[in-house]
Amino acid sequence: MSKFQHNSSTHGWVFWVKAAGAFLFSLYSAAAFYYSTLTPNMLRLSLSIIFPLLILGMFFFAPARLSRTTIPVLCAVFIIWYLTDPPRNHRDWAGEYALPADAVLIGRTVHIQNIRNFKYKTETDYTPHYYDATYNLDDLSSVDMITSYWAGESIAHVFLTFGFKDGHHLAISIETRRQKRFPYSAIAGFFHHYEMFYVTADEQDLIGVRTDIRKERVYLYRLFIAPQTRERLFKSYLSEIHFLHTHPRWYNTLADNCTTEILSRAGAQLHYRLDWRVLLSGYTASLAYDLGLLNTQYDFPTLKRFSRIQRPDGAMPDAHYSQEIRAHLPLDKPPTLSQIK
Repeated sequence: MSKFQHNSSTHGWVFWVKAAGAFLFSLYSAAAFYYSTLTPNMLRLSLSIIFPLLILGMFFFAPARLSRTTIPVLCAVFIIWYLTDPPRNHRDWAGEYALPADAVLIGRTVHIQNIRNFKYKTETDYTPHYYDATYNLDDLSSVDMITSYWAGESIAHVFLTFGFKDGHHLAISIETRRQKRFPYSAIAGFFHHYEMFYVTADEQDLIGVRTDIRKERVYLYRLFIAPQTRERLFKSYLSEIHFLHTHPRWYNTLADNCTTEILSRAGAQLHYRLDWRVLLSGYTASLAYDLGLLNTQYDFPTLKRFSRIQRPDGAMPDAHYSQEIRAHLPLDKPPTLSQIK
């Protein structure tokens, strides 16, 4: 009689619980190796097949004395590898993530290097361009939240753009930093596959590629927060941009993604970060509305309808893009007591 038959009849439900655990761990380890950044690719692919088969083989077919010792050792080896697998800044990155920004604050003056300003013909055909700029914290006048939908209503990419008194805007998007050798994968974001990347760019690049090139549904909402909160949020972004230059971090779709990072930078309490509308990022704007951060002169469905960026057919981002996309949006409302605090 095989071990499988013996255990299933002798231990009943206990065996099946252990079997389910072995199967789930094998499945997770297979995905973790497959979506890892191990090189060469043959090593990555081989481990994604051999390791889970070894776990399952030991569980179902090896003598009990051997499996009780070997399986915990294999699990420990995997966990140690996964926890010590380091993120890196030096890889062969896809073009849009090749050059990170850096930010230095001296007094009230912010110096930002490598602000991205790509000129797009198509999503993959673009002319790279970067520039440096200086901003004064005293000129920070607004923060707008962007939600961009490419399929359905549940998932959207969420990011912020900071406005200044002279009409300039600086958009900062928290994204996955993808290597050239890998295609984009939503599943990969659950594992050690992407590093965290703060895209720091002109609005005509970061928002324009979504409205005019990819033809996504894009919404812009003004955040009504106190000037001190606005400045603290901006400085938190700048600090993280500088920190990531020497301390790379893994991106994680559940724990460290575009939406949870915004809340982290804003110092939001934990229960807000675990709100279902954060996990389903397409509904993040409704959470901001319920918190009183958006224009409450309208009910939320009306505000959302009014806040969609509408672009003429054939439009392309130009020097007037920031003014054009805001021309008909409901950005103003009377200040409330919470804004004055």
